[in-house]
Amino acid sequence: MMRAFLTPRLSLAVCLLRLFACALLLAGVSGLGAAVTYPEIASWYAGLAKPGWTPPNFAFPIVWTALYGLMAIALWRLWDRAVESPARLRALGLFLAQLALNALWSPVFFGLHAPGPAFVIILALIACVAATLRAAFKADEVAGWLLVPYLPWLCYAAALNGAILFLN
Repeated sequence: MMRAFLTPRLSLAVCLLRLFACALLLAGVSGLGAAVTYPEIASWYAGLAKPGWTPPNFAFPIVWTALYGLMAIALWRLWDRAVESPARLRALGLFLAQLALNALWSPVFFGLHAPGPAFVIILALIACVAATLRAAFKADEVAGWLLVPYLPWLCYAAALNGAILFLN
């Protein structure tokens, strides 16, 4: 049964190594965001005017942990499960582009205390994730579905970012 799951070109060890690499990459991006964000929560962020629909602070790490987990599995599927094709290469490239924008947002918003530039970044991130979703569905449908929850959360986060920008 396991042999049917593995592609003929890859051993179980290679599949697991790729999964670990994807998890490590996403954990690194997550860790970078947390390292920049956490020190600012009780100080700078607490002092900002925020809309009434702002979630409690404890919700953010819960949601982001789930999203990064789904993203890691989606990346692994695109890298390890998807058939080698131009669609797969496009999906992988777009995934890495959106991940770079994702990694940039927290240092700009929290590190530089710059909601304006962060808003531009998150709008670009939404566009890039939408393109990533389209490409992922073409390369590996499961990877596409794994990324679906990410887009509405980003739209909500962008609305929150925009409201903070407006209110401050």
